[in-house]
Formats: sequence, structure tokens, C-alpha cells
Amino acid sequence: MKKITAMEKYILDRKVYIFMLFIFTVFSGSKLFSQTVESDERALLNVDEGIKFSKDSLFQMNLRFRMQNRAGFNSIYNGDNLGVEQFEMRVRRLRLRLDGYVLSPKFQYYIQLAFSKADLDLETGDIAQPVRDAILYYTINKNFYLGFGQSKLPGNRERVISSGNLQFADRSIANSLFTLDRDFGLFGYYTLRTKSEAIFLLKGAISSGDGRNASAINNGLSYTGRVEVLPFGVFSNSGDYSEGDLEFEPRPKLSIGMTLSENQKAVRTGGQLGADLFQARTLNSIIVDAMFKYKGWGLMSEYMSRSTNDPITTNELGDVRFVIVGKGMNTHVSRMVGPKSELALRYAFVVPDASIDTYLDRVDESLIGFTHYLNGHRIKVQANIGYRWLEGLYQIENSGNSWTGMFQVEFGI
Repeated sequence: MKKITAMEKYILDRKVYIFMLFIFTVFSGSKLFSQTVESDERALLNVDEGIKFSKDSLFQMNLRFRMQNRAGFNSIYNGDNLGVEQFEMRVRRLRLRLDGYVLSPKFQYYIQLAFSKADLDLETGDIAQPVRDAILYYTINKNFYLGFGQSKLPGNRERVISSGNLQFADRSIANSLFTLDRDFGLFGYYTLRTKSEAIFLLKGAISSGDGRNASAINNGLSYTGRVEVLPFGVFSNSGDYSEGDLEFEPRPKLSIGMTLSENQKAVRTGGQLGADLFQARTLNSIIVDAMFKYKGWGLMSEYMSRSTNDPITTNELGDVRFVIVGKGMNTHVSRMVGPKSELALRYAFVVPDASIDTYLDRVDESLIGFTHYLNGHRIKVQANIGYRWLEGLYQIENSGNSWTGMFQVEFGI
């Protein structure tokens, strides 16, 4: 038998190595194979958070869905009976989300569609509104990017936090009256880094001021600016925009934010939300909020106010529609009581301005919530019970005060 020289052995070993690498690449479906073999038209498919499709470096799409199924009750005390006024059993939210990039990772898109009755605005209007988000982003550099389309304005923290990342089944009463919500326009985001671990986040938007899916109404625009300070650096897993300290931050993390907004010639009672006014008004909003997390403890608090020169509008018949002006506050305190279980307490209130207190009551609410996270915020079970009272009269015998209870299952990818 012919003796194999050292050089021949080296070449043979290299051939075996290359052959094994080829076999491994084919059967693992690696990204390396899909990118180097240009004639292969198959897209890469991954399942991580959602389902990811990609083709080389020219296209990527992440597909996600989530639903919130709930059952609950609401009671209204009428002076002599504390019975159940309503049972609530429905799909509160059903969302489909698509995001990714085309041509280059610098050109990104974000689309979110809604399908439940509450999400389609059919409870407050006659026209279905399935488009919640539809925005394009362009990344200029690692610290600066722009957006154009429909998305959430950089307003109060609880509103900007996804409804899938809440520790209660619903947002607070303060948010429902004073949030900026979504709008269509030009958005800008800039990260200002310092020599220390502290960072500043600067956010702004010039938008229509009329809310999502609005038609051309007048020549007024909305101007929104926000600054956030993170003195101890970034949160784990973007935790400054996710309720509850599921990450058990080993070091204290804090984010403080402030938003100023002017909505010129607004035509709805809440600016981007609400019924149509009889005359346009210019609205000014101030929002201050904070998020703190440390070793399973969480604290979130926000203050919101809205003002205008003359909130009352009337028509020829004498009907009245008014801008919701006043102030509100919302505070959450939470504690992880196990690796996947959490207890949370909320207190929130809204105080209408004196100019509209004939039409709108002061409302306070307090809730306690328990959440068990099966897969973080993606799959979780929530139970809430709370009490709401009017005009500061918290005693149970006061007419108009109410109890509420809710059980909700969130499921998504």
C-alpha cells in the first residue's frame, strides 16, 4: 500500500473538514448558506420572538400576534344596593404586528392591525379603524433616527408602553382622559450619550393633531417634544417601557421623562381622541413621569394636565361639547413575589378644571392586581379588583361609587 505523505494527509484532512462543514451548513439551514448561495430563493425562517422571515440582507419581516381574552364585572352603587351592573366577557384586543426592513436595515417599517370591536373604535364611532400603526423609519446613525407615518406620540409613559406589556388589564383613568395617543406625522428620536453611564433621550413629533386615520380638516398642526433622563444607564430588556421588574434589576434603574405638547386648532375633545368639537381649540399638555426598578420592585408614576383658553363649544341648538381640561395622576407600585408572579397596586385620579366641573366629576380609583407570567409579558394570566369613587367621597354608601373585577389571559408570540 502506498504510504501517504504528510502533505497528502493534510489535503485529505482539509477535504474531510470542508465536506463536514458543508453537510452541517445544509442541514442546519444556517444564515450563512442562504446568503452565500444567491440562486437559492428560499427565505430564512426563524422562531424566536415571533416568526422571522428574511432573504439575504435585503429583506426581513417579523410576524407577531397577540390576543387578550377577558371576563369581568362592574357594579354601580345606587344608594341601597351593591349589585353587579354589567358583566364583561369579550376579546379586548386582537392584534397582528409586522415589522422589519426592506433594501437595508436602515429602512425599517412597523405595521400593527387591530381586529376586535374595541380596537376598531366601533364602540365610539361608526367607522371601523383597523390601522393602529403604519410607520417607516430611517436610521441616520446609531443615535439618531426618523419616522414618518402613524404611531404613538411621545406622550405619557403608560400610553407609550404597549398594551401587551401592562401589569393591569387596562390603563388608568388618568390616561384615558389626558393621553396624547396616536397621530400621523414626522417623528424624531435622538440618544445623547455622556461620559458616564447616564443617557438622555430626546423625542419629538410634528403631526396632524387629529388622531389616527384622520381626514384633512384645517391647517392646525400638533407639536410634541419629550426628554428622558436615565441617570443610571439603560434598563435590562427595555424595561423603562415595560411594567413590572421581571428582569430583577441587580442595580437601581431610573427614567424620568417630561413632555410638552401644543395641538393647534384641535377638533376633538381630547385632542387626538374624543368626540368632535363644535369649534376648534388650541390645546396645551404637560406630562411628567418616572419609572424605577430594583430587585423585583417597580414604581411608575405620571402626572398629566391639559389646558385651553375656552374649553366650552356650542352649536346653534345650544348643545355643548367641551375640551377635557384639568389634571390627572397615576401611580403603580409592584413587587415580584416569585420568579414569575407579581403583586401590584394602582392609585389614580382625575380632577376636571373648574370651567368644566359642571359636566365632569372628579374620579379616583384604586386597584390591586396579581399577574403570573408564563412567558414574560407574551403569555400571562392577570386578575384585578378595584374600587372607584366620585368627588372624593370614598365611603361605600355614596351613590355612583363602583367596584370592578377582571380576569384576563394574554397570549401571543
